[in-house]
Amino acid sequence: MSIQYVNLGDKPTRTGFGEGLLASGFRHPEVIALGADITTSVGVNLFAEQLPGQFISLGIAEQNCVGVAAGLALEGKIPVFATYGVFAALRTTDQIRVSVCYNNLHVVIGGAHAGLSVGPDGATHQALEDLAIMRVLPNMTVLSPCDATQTKIATIQAIHHVQGPVYIRFGRAAMPDFTSKHQTFEVGKAQLLHPGNDCAIIATGHLVWEALQAAYLLKDEGIHARVINMHTIKPVDREMIIRAARETGIIVTAEEHQVTGGLGSAVAEVVACEYPVPLKFVGMPDRFGESGEPRELMEKYGLTHRGIIQAVKSILSGI
Repeated sequence: MSIQYVNLGDKPTRTGFGEGLLASGFRHPEVIALGADITTSVGVNLFAEQLPGQFISLGIAEQNCVGVAAGLALEGKIPVFATYGVFAALRTTDQIRVSVCYNNLHVVIGGAHAGLSVGPDGATHQALEDLAIMRVLPNMTVLSPCDATQTKIATIQAIHHVQGPVYIRFGRAAMPDFTSKHQTFEVGKAQLLHPGNDCAIIATGHLVWEALQAAYLLKDEGIHARVINMHTIKPVDREMIIRAARETGIIVTAEEHQVTGGLGSAVAEVVACEYPVPLKFVGMPDRFGESGEPRELMEKYGLTHRGIIQAVKSILSGI
């Protein structure tokens, strides 16, 4: 059964992360937030202002933040470290791999400003490879919620209900906030947002809303697209993917990430082994981004409902 949703306006997913972190801190004093200078940009300022006794500012020293987080976890604390995704996932990869993942420590890592949503900051600050890097690490859980409300819920789940290391991906720009605060959210279990048996669109993050818009427009043309929100990249929901492949025979993936190594690759790995069907990937076409407004960049690289519709029609016409 599909879940209910309605767009309540635009809200940055980073705000949802900050709200979830703060709620968790009030709930458990063991939650310790670590700041890497840009706390306001990534939503951690809410926590720092209201729970200063549970906040540690370590400055622009992201690799050190991971080491400190690992030490806190070994002492029974629940450390949450957040910064831009390019720093949280890429600059600190060695420390995350050896100090956190190798020891299977419960450290929650917030990868903010992911994808193209950081806009004018340009290619160096646009995290378009973080899903690929984080999902290949043993013991790591990787979450990519679709809106601010779901990001808040996912953050609380990551802190209190997941064992081992967790990476949560979220963006900077305000995006449609459309899922219910009463939704059922389970790590590793995707959500069916829209029914359809002509094809399946499996999307994650900001591209979930675009996938829904694509489904409505395709319906006007007599094409009934199933929309799945794959909010957990690892462990990926194999059952949902296999069912989509079996019942629709066509899959299009959509993500604000490189076409290599992220959601599309995760889905393809399942499909290739379990139920091969035609696949098409909507994502960053193996290149770096550039400076510009988020929406303009999304349009340029085909990361909108128009790009998804084009992919669906292309794969349908090729059968």
